Amino acid sequence: MAQLSNRLQRLAPSATLAMSQKSSEMKAQGIDVINMSVGEPDFNTPDHIKQAAKLAIDENYSRYSPVPGYPDLRQAIARKLERENHLHYTPAEILVSNGAKQSVCNTVMALVNDGEEVIIPAPYWVSYPQMVLLAGGKPVIVEAGFEQNFKMTPEQLEAAITPNTRMIILCSPSNPTGSVYSKDELKALADVILRHEDLFVLADEIYEHINYIGKHESIAQFPGMKERSIIVNGVSKAYAMTGWRIGYIAGPEWIVKGCNKLQGQYTSGPCSVSQKAAEFAYISSQECVEEMRQAFERRRDLIVKLAKDIPGLEVNVPEGAFYLFPKCSSFYGKSDGETTINNSTDFAMYLLEKGHVATVGGDAFGDPECFRMSYATSDENIIEAMKRIKEVVAKLK
Repeated sequence: MAQLSNRLQRLAPSATLAMSQKSSEMKAQGIDVINMSVGEPDFNTPDHIKQAAKLAIDENYSRYSPVPGYPDLRQAIARKLERENHLHYTPAEILVSNGAKQSVCNTVMALVNDGEEVIIPAPYWVSYPQMVLLAGGKPVIVEAGFEQNFKMTPEQLEAAITPNTRMIILCSPSNPTGSVYSKDELKALADVILRHEDLFVLADEIYEHINYIGKHESIAQFPGMKERSIIVNGVSKAYAMTGWRIGYIAGPEWIVKGCNKLQGQYTSGPCSVSQKAAEFAYISSQECVEEMRQAFERRRDLIVKLAKDIPGLEVNVPEGAFYLFPKCSSFYGKSDGETTINNSTDFAMYLLEKGHVATVGGDAFGDPECFRMSYATSDENIIEAMKRIKEVVAKLK
């Protein structure tokens, strides 16, 4: 019987996209669903960035772009890394891709051989283990749960490393938890990495600017770590440009060249107009970034306050990104008379079907005790969603 490749059989579908699709179907039936399942800013792309894109169209930026991205954009990214992160990269050490998601996948595909291990702290973004599986690698999950504020310790990292470990994937600020590694915490992890030869860290910093504790810290800043780090970032979250699909890596030139070779065979360079918009985003005023960050911080404070008021939920205070990842395991085994909650996926489905609030179960993120809510939505939606959740979970006995 004809079937899809073994490569595809290894993959699971994206749980976040599945929940978003189900909520869209319910909305199409006329049901008032509040969607807190997707990690996407609800702001529009700032006008000055849109103007740059319109200008690019008028100036006929409509042909194939170089595989690694336009030199001007890579130069703008290099200046951003110098200015904001005090990290020196040349344009040759930067590769622009179709979103940070492709940047992560490029890096994994370029560095991980069949059977090699990649350490991923859980909770993790749903796509990390799937990308490792796609590359033929083996995801090694390190559980960093609610009690340790969802952050992996140096001791846990050291214990997980074997002669077969090729890479660690670190996301700070984190999707799905909003946890942020401090400079001291990153230094301690870097010390472990540097003790092991040929071990790399993929540092996903896409939420860099959505940070409520001050300055973002990069693991590449420590002596010896720039050669071991591949930074992934992009314009999606900071500039509300998710649909423009521009991400990048900054790393050792030999790794960037490898990713360039790969990208040249299966997508080539990213959208020409999007690149010109991204370039202007980096070189123009950063006021819009701070305005959005302040709005997210206000919403963070609001959702934390309301979630703490719901009996049965355990809530930590996220330090970045725009997600809340509360512990909901106290509801497992309970029922409203019709539906019994056995796990976090059941809990998320119950919230959607009975409360008309779309969230994502923590099972998909490697933490079966929690569930994820995105608060990248209006204050009114947050208030109404938490009211609905409070009402429906009160029925679980």
